Amino acid sequence: MQGLRAGRHATGPDGWWRLIVLSIRDTDRLGRSIGRALRGGEVLALFGELGAGKTALVRGIASGLGAASAAVTSPTFVLIHEYRGRLPLVHVDLYRLGSPRELDSIGLSEYLSGRTVVAVEWADRGLALLPADRLEIELRHRTVGSRTFKLRATGPESRRLLGALKAKYIGGAPVAPLRSRRTTKKTTAS
Repeated sequence: MQGLRAGRHATGPDGWWRLIVLSIRDTDRLGRSIGRALRGGEVLALFGELGAGKTALVRGIASGLGAASAAVTSPTFVLIHEYRGRLPLVHVDLYRLGSPRELDSIGLSEYLSGRTVVAVEWADRGLALLPADRLEIELRHRTVGSRTFKLRATGPESRRLLGALKAKYIGGAPVAPLRSRRTTKKTTAS
């Protein structure tokens, strides 16, 4: 199977669930799976260097929520974008924040209650404001086209979300089927 893979020992002793993502298409698939599993009110804290795929993951999450994924762009200069789907999605980018005081001024705390899903890029710059129960997602470059994703739940709701994702991928039956790039023949029973 090519594409998204969970290692044999996917969850390490540090509590992180590790995935290897081989393409932008697979990043989108993972995002869509996350979006489909959301109930509302979850916070997704995204960590990773520039170009690691944080915005691409949010684009997939928006798609999984039924929002227009083509409209998803990095909110680096405006700090917050809102998208409407099955649940409201707020996409926040804290990269350009200069101080913790600026974090208070962007109004992030207003989104952290109710049914709004909040995805925060560069979350390490605003951890003090984020709720204790969040799904932390760390993205790292692996090779030119692949990434390593590490996901960790920090509370009961994020554990439910992570459990739903693991059930989809570890069982070998992802929400969006991964197709091999190889051609396979279908056989039918007579």
